[in-house]
Formats: sequence, structure tokens, C-alpha cells
Amino acid sequence: MANVSQRAQSLGTENAFIVLAEVNKLIREGRDIISFCIGQPDFHTPIHIQDAGVKAIREGKHGYTPSAGIPELRQAVAEDFSRTRGIKVVADDVVVGAGAKPFIGYTILSTTDYGAGDEVIYPVPGFPIYESQIKANGAVGVPIYLRESRNFSFDPQELADKITPKTKLLILNSPQNPTGGIIPKKDMEAIAEILRRHPQVWIFADEIYGRLIYDGEFVSIASLPGMQERTVISDGCSKTWAMTGWRLGFIANKKLAPYFTTWITNTESCASQITQWAGVEALNGPQDEANRMRDIFHKRRDLIVGLLNQVPGVSCQTPGGAFYAWPNVTEACKLIGAKDSEEFRRRLLNEAGVAVLADIHFGPRVDGDGQHIRFSYAASDEAIAAGLQRMTDFINKNRV
Repeated sequence: MANVSQRAQSLGTENAFIVLAEVNKLIREGRDIISFCIGQPDFHTPIHIQDAGVKAIREGKHGYTPSAGIPELRQAVAEDFSRTRGIKVVADDVVVGAGAKPFIGYTILSTTDYGAGDEVIYPVPGFPIYESQIKANGAVGVPIYLRESRNFSFDPQELADKITPKTKLLILNSPQNPTGGIIPKKDMEAIAEILRRHPQVWIFADEIYGRLIYDGEFVSIASLPGMQERTVISDGCSKTWAMTGWRLGFIANKKLAPYFTTWITNTESCASQITQWAGVEALNGPQDEANRMRDIFHKRRDLIVGLLNQVPGVSCQTPGGAFYAWPNVTEACKLIGAKDSEEFRRRLLNEAGVAVLADIHFGPRVDGDGQHIRFSYAASDEAIAAGLQRMTDFINKNRV
């Protein structure tokens, strides 16, 4: 019988979708579930962006485009990156893809060689596709730990200690999934100073939540001296404009742009032309709705953090960005006799009808940091209040 490759067998996944399947199964069985497990805005795409997509369809703009994207969108991205990062980006440096996620793999493919022992440093806890793509593409993953004591940033000295001659890529994500943490400017400057001593290291700057900042400031490492030429700036439309299903992402890097274009030609051919025209409108059109959604997320953050800190055995730092809360449930696990956060998550879902993700869905637990779960607060105020009340009742009912 024909065998499946080791590469395919080792490929990881995004556990949010696995838990979502569990949730949907329970809902089909008639269970009342309040879900905080999926990281997507619960808003409709703004009407003017929808209209731009419809207009593209009506005008026959639904065929292939150049693999790098339509010129109008590449120019819009270049202008946006230049304005928001305080750097000079030109359209030729920009490549458009079917979502930002494919560029994780394309970057690893373009900066490491399969089986050569090339190392990629990536954040833990972190977006699980980082580790999955590192393994699948034959590189060596080197985790760097985001610690609660540092507001879920990492110690730059730890980065310095982990870089070796084999290090080829550093993945940065700020604001972060799953913690909502932000790398502060002083740490970003320290990271840049360390990297100046290691010119062989590329940077993948995952900035998909860059517009969803509530405290502090957004700092792109590409804006710091000497960093732009070696940084792949990655962003997209999914989070800011509630366009997850439209699938539109983009990167900028002068040297790697031609290689990313070739990867796209070899895989997806091009992003949907319809979506690309909607993306032009998202970037160039009115930002009132995007700002309104951000303001609502900000209020929800304050609501959910306040309520979480009232739940028995739970403590939660205030995340600076994105739409995730990362509460510590170490004591809550002890209160109900759960061995860890995953058991806590499963029981919370099946006994209380509240769906969250556990820390192990985002990499190995950080030594000394205890147990955590992730809430996506892309949910209504009513759902947040009801879900946290259910969680409180669940813990009180099951105290051992």
C-alpha cells in the first residue's frame, strides 16, 4: 500500500478549528454553547468594502491577476505601510496573497533549507502554524517564551542566548495571539540591537493585529535602523476590517518579494481579484467602521478582564491589543480538581457550555507560569457576561 509522507504526518494544525468542530457538534445535539474559541471579528465587513467586491464582480473583474497582486492594491499597501510604520515602501516590494497565513510558510521556505539544520526562533505561546510550518519545511524550531511576569513579552537577553550561526529566521508577533501582549518599544529596540550583531537572521514581523492597539503604541521592528531590509512585514485585511473569509493578506520586503511571487505562482496562482478590489477600498476608503470596531473591542477587553478577575481562582492581566484574553487558571484548576488547563477547558465546555482554548493549543506551557486558557472576546457584551457567569457557577459548583 502507498505510504503517506513523514512531512504530511508531522504537519500540525490550528486547534481553534478543532475545538470549533467540537462546539458545532454539541450545538447540533441541542446544547446551548457560548463560544470564545475562534479568533475572528463578529462584525459584518463594512458596506463600502462589500460594495467594492460586488462592483468588481459586475464589472467582470474576476479573472486571474498577476501573482504579486493587482497594481492598485500593491500601491495601496505600500502607502499604508509607509504611513503606519514610518518607513518608505514601494509597490514593487509588496506581494499579495490569499490571506496572511501562507506567507508564514513562504518565508520559512525562502530563508531556510530543508534538513540543513537551519533554525527558526518563534514565540511560545504563539500562533500554532508557526511551529507547524517550521517542522513541515524541514527547519529546526527554537521556542522563545512569552512570560506573564513580562506582560507576555520575552526577555531580549533570552533571544541573544538562543541565536546561533544556524539561526536564519526570527518570528515576531505584536500584538500577539494568544496573549494579546505587545512587545514594548524598549524591548523592540533591544531586539534590533541584538540582531545587528547577527546579519544572517531574517525577521518575519506578523503585524496582523497592528491596528488593534488599546494601550501603548504599535512599533514595527522594520521602523528601527537597519531592520527594514531584513524584515518581512506581514499584514492583512482579516482582523481590522472583519474580512476573515475574504482571504487577503500582504507582505513587503524588497529582496524576498520576487521569491514570494514565484511561490504564489506555484501554489495559489493569485489571490481572488474580487477580494483584491475590496482590499483597495478597505485601505483607501473611509475608516469610520474599522475605528468603530476597534473601539468596541477596547470596551469588550475592559469588560472581560474585569469579569475574569472576579472569577474564583482566576487572574488576568490586561492585554494591550488584539482581541484575546489569556487568564491564569492555575488556582481554578486546583479548586475543581482539574489536573491542567486542558481538563479545565473540556469540563468547562461539556459541563457549563463555555468554549475556550487551552494553553497547550499554542505550544508547550511556559515553565513556572502555570495554567492558562484563551478567550477570544470577539463576542457581544451579553455573551461575555453570560459566559463568565457560567464559568463562575461551574467553579463554585465543582469545588473539591
